[in-house]
Amino acid sequence: MLSRWMSGSSRNLDREYNCTVRLLDDSEYTCTIQRDAKGQYLFDLLCHHLNLLEKDYFGIRFVDPDKQRHWLEFTKSVVKQMRAQPPFTMCFRVKFYPTDPAALKEEITRYLVFLQIKRDLYHGRLLCKTSDAALLAAYILQAEIGDYDPGKHPEGYSSKFQFFPKHSEKLERKIAEIHKSELSGQTPATSELNFLRKAQTLETYGVDPHPCKDVSGNAAFLAFTPFGFVVLQGNKRVHFIKWNEVTKMKFEGKTFYLYVSQKEEKKIVLTYFAPTPEACKHLWKCGIENQAFYKLEKSSQVRTVSSSNLFFKGSRFRYSGRVAKEVMESSAKIKREPPEIHRAGLVPSRSCPSITHGPRLSSVPRTRRRAVHISIMEGLESLRDSAHSTPVRSASHGDAFVPPGRGGRAESSERVAVIADESYSPADSVLPTPVAEHSLELMLLSRQLNGAPCSIEEEKESEAGTPSAAEAEEPGELRALCLGTGGHGGTRAEQVNKFVLSVLRLLLVTVGLLFVLLLLLIVLTESDLDTAFFRDIRQTPEFEQFHYQYFCPLRRWFACKVRAVVSLLIDT
Repeated sequence: MLSRWMSGSSRNLDREYNCTVRLLDDSEYTCTIQRDAKGQYLFDLLCHHLNLLEKDYFGIRFVDPDKQRHWLEFTKSVVKQMRAQPPFTMCFRVKFYPTDPAALKEEITRYLVFLQIKRDLYHGRLLCKTSDAALLAAYILQAEIGDYDPGKHPEGYSSKFQFFPKHSEKLERKIAEIHKSELSGQTPATSELNFLRKAQTLETYGVDPHPCKDVSGNAAFLAFTPFGFVVLQGNKRVHFIKWNEVTKMKFEGKTFYLYVSQKEEKKIVLTYFAPTPEACKHLWKCGIENQAFYKLEKSSQVRTVSSSNLFFKGSRFRYSGRVAKEVMESSAKIKREPPEIHRAGLVPSRSCPSITHGPRLSSVPRTRRRAVHISIMEGLESLRDSAHSTPVRSASHGDAFVPPGRGGRAESSERVAVIADESYSPADSVLPTPVAEHSLELMLLSRQLNGAPCSIEEEKESEAGTPSAAEAEEPGELRALCLGTGGHGGTRAEQVNKFVLSVLRLLLVTVGLLFVLLLLLIVLTESDLDTAFFRDIRQTPEFEQFHYQYFCPLRRWFACKVRAVVSLLIDT
């Protein structure tokens, strides 16, 4: 029986698991890993496949069966982190946006960051004015199709390409005009570099929004950027806190706390509520990693962080990589021939269509494109002029990503919204926006604010950790329960689990305290230590009474029982 168990354990240890990682150009990398393979092993395989040396800016992301996103931890086993059944599906993404992407050493790194920001632009995470949107789209056009050629590019050719969640005809004409007249002669590498330089100047560069609510119940999106902590409300950056002003981050359940120390020793605590405890923990871990990466001078300064002030409560987490300064110093020492770059202009795209796929997009008449049920920021428009409840230095409400002036929205699902000349906000999309890139919780938040039902029908991005989600490139139906996003809800199972955990923690603490008291009692009664502290306790009448009336009889009884058990064992 023992040999059978050992052989079974050996088979489990030797078992191989198939992993599929979707890259930024929507191609796929497939490999097999052992059961005990760490995340670092998988990441190194991927970087070797991409011929990537400046790899500290990137990470591997996956989605669990509850639709919660996670970053793969490199110090832990891949299999133990994945809650889904194999084969595993993950995505290769930019985790830490470079402070200055144009300063990256190698062109392959700049190209991958370019693909990520192009993806951000398409999914509405990178907000900008109309003029900036036109210039960015023109750079993408130049990088992927080259110079304007009247023989290949007929009138209205830019309308066949999808750069943003929605277009206006005027914006498309502006994109074509810039591409024709201003960018001629630029190589793909030059266009990508100019694209990065422009994108870096935008206020939402590097933003990966986490949906939350503030203490007044107002919807907000929290994000971490290379420069600090950002709070967005209704397309506006209402708060910006530099990394050197953030002193601590912690969470309890669905509640996230940010401790801020500003000038004149002014200390502030910001409080926000995530949709679920898992989302709050993910937010906390992202904050810890971003602060360590951008703020610290050396990775040796990284410390293990606890989510609570009590040692027996909460989660503990430690950032395991290098910091930004070390990455830049290491990049400066790279000396090799620039690797060949295979640009993905002709690779079919799932969630972020490459602009070279004009025929696929143009084959669907614009008036028949299905209107999206949820606009990410649309539900926050009513909060645009509301005062934020948290007393912290913030940007002026006039300092917005998108000025109030905005073109008319679609009057029905058969009409495409027209973007005003003054501003452009890709987040106010009327085209299907994939779920996984913005996260299911963010969409539910906007849906509930609009007073609409929580059952939604959306196109999914194939960024998930389950085989079923991996096949979700085509439009499908997502059924979501109406969970409260303000930290006031939760299923009965979650509440029972929290209660059981609280009882177990209390029991553990009680046992620990009793054990400490027992040790102290033994030291007082049995040891020969004659310190002033022990001597004062021993001389009290209460201790003498306890010692002679209770402890000594108990000790004799216990010794008698031990001798009886020992003699019984000897006799047998």
